[in-house]
Amino acid sequence: MTLNYNDEISVIQYEMKYQSEWDDFVDKSKNGTFLHKINYFHYHKERFNDCSLIIKRNDQIVALMPGNIENEIFYTHSGLTFGGLITLNDTKVEDVLIYFNIINEYLINIKIKKVIYKAIPHIYPSIPAQEDEYALFRLGATLVSSRISSVINRDDRLNFSSLRRRNIRKAKKYNLEIKTDSSYEDFWFILTENLLKSHKVIPVHSLSEMMKLKVNFADNIKLYCVYLKEECLAGVVIYISVNVAHVQYISSNENGKKLAALDFLFDHLINNVYKDIKYFDLGTSVEDQGLYLNQGLIFQKQGFGGRGVLYQQFEYDVKNIIFNKKEN
Repeated sequence: MTLNYNDEISVIQYEMKYQSEWDDFVDKSKNGTFLHKINYFHYHKERFNDCSLIIKRNDQIVALMPGNIENEIFYTHSGLTFGGLITLNDTKVEDVLIYFNIINEYLINIKIKKVIYKAIPHIYPSIPAQEDEYALFRLGATLVSSRISSVINRDDRLNFSSLRRRNIRKAKKYNLEIKTDSSYEDFWFILTENLLKSHKVIPVHSLSEMMKLKVNFADNIKLYCVYLKEECLAGVVIYISVNVAHVQYISSNENGKKLAALDFLFDHLINNVYKDIKYFDLGTSVEDQGLYLNQGLIFQKQGFGGRGVLYQQFEYDVKNIIFNKKEN
């Protein structure tokens, strides 16, 4: 389906024939990451009724909106940690207001009543890109989830806490070895066992799904594990974008905890491997849409110097179209 907003601007629903154009636009956008490429959020496309949108001006793509539909609700996107409107460096706030207007008109035409919008955290864009959050304000959007992550800023780093430093010194007494992309099977066993024991859940990605993503995004997804001889003690999966090294998964077995394997690993990642990336994101420490804060987990992450960055979701009714086609 295509909706023409005026003679210049239109919105169309994504089809596979647009994949190359979509991915090329993500690469040149100011706030897109590899998560917004088709082979990432379509790796499990059978789970979702995809309704990703392309906004064009004079037949040129000017914005993208990854999305899916469920029960008359449009999500941006249920399979992504963050989604939202992807735009170019020269996109102005008045452009974004128009894009939201036409997107909402399109959604109304396909009988959608509500939007759940996952904003892209401010650490990811190459230049400021919160025009969409202003549009959400104008739409009367409600904040429905606020997940706080612990992030290290390279430009103004804090020292490791005394406990983290002691643990690192302790770990260095053992003959620990860090391996990169060695055995996803070893790590997934530890991760799955811990999640089942602590939360009665399994990883969002199955091992086969993560391996598929690794093949498609070899430079963006890395696994680092700590071994003592042949035993995998602990590990983390890192998602790498231009500005951010993000800890996607983290886990340790009992021996790893005793030997402070994760402290040893994070010291290496923060001070060596990713010392030139602006932000090192240790991940969120909350449950229940942010209403429960895991004190032990955030204590550990703040001990490495991480401080708060929000991953937020908003909700609004699509009938709340409040922008004129041209504001004075």
